Amino acid sequence: MPVYLYKCSKCGHDFETIEGFNSHTVIDCPLCKAESKRVLCPASIIFKGSGFYKTDGSSSTGKPKK
Repeated sequence: MPVYLYKCSKCGHDFETIEGFNSHTVIDCPLCKAESKRVLCPASIIFKGSGFYKTDGSSSTGKPKK
């Protein structure tokens, strides 16, 4: 089950909940009971090694590297 970050629109309280993928994106704040919305956070992905750029797969002549 994924952990989601929520922010209250009234008091600004940040909190996390464990929910399923199909859960609602709006829930009540545990402090003031106002509407809270899910905060989208980018995933931290680091690509290391060769093969991630279009110049890694072929040479300037169009033939693949060996």
